[in-house]
Amino acid sequence: MMQSVPSLSAAAVHGVDFELSNLGLGYGGKLALRGVSGQFAAGSMTAIVGPNGGGKSTLLKGLLGQLAPMQGSLRCRYPRAALGYLAQACEVERDFPISVEDFVSMGLWAQTGALGAVSDAQRAQISTGLATVGLQGWQPRWIAELSGGQFQRMRFARLWVQNPPVILLDEPFTGVDEPSIDVLLQLLQQWHTRGRTVLAVLHDREMVEAFFPQALALAGTQLGWGASADVLPCLAARAGARRRA
Repeated sequence: MMQSVPSLSAAAVHGVDFELSNLGLGYGGKLALRGVSGQFAAGSMTAIVGPNGGGKSTLLKGLLGQLAPMQGSLRCRYPRAALGYLAQACEVERDFPISVEDFVSMGLWAQTGALGAVSDAQRAQISTGLATVGLQGWQPRWIAELSGGQFQRMRFARLWVQNPPVILLDEPFTGVDEPSIDVLLQLLQQWHTRGRTVLAVLHDREMVEAFFPQALALAGTQLGWGASADVLPCLAARAGARRRA
């Protein structure tokens, strides 16, 4: 039975951005992920890990309100429009004729609206966001001119100007060069330090161990959720069991 997806008020559940109870999500009436229960605390930094097809991207779509629960419940503290989201880079049309400045300005959508003009103050904000990711002066360039790493830096600059309380990232470092990864990881740490909630689908175990205090392991269901040092061995144990089977 499909459940409603109400928003939690800060007064109702202090310090919790998402609350999941026996959550099941899927497509076309078929479950792709089931049995997920827990909370994403405000200001937490969590890696979502697991094998391909394990439901990681499906979970993000549920958190964003793009998928309604097929089982259980999912509660969000904020309106879905307040969430920051970075889809997989392969889902973005890079040949679209738009400048870097115009692309980043979409992070100001809540302030400007679809056809609103960008003020001088907002242009300065865009400039600062681009400088933060090492793309100062790139405003007039077409997005098709950017390398993979530069393109991802630009997408992070859009999140920077949006300044959301919760940031959801789906494989943000796939196909990105090491210098860009270093810059973007520093930005994630800054967001975390400033109290933003960061959830990222990742495949690099060393990165998770080094930068993400919390982890949620999925493989069609919940394998573990908690401190990364405690959760990551769940994946290794599962892989070992599959090899022995």
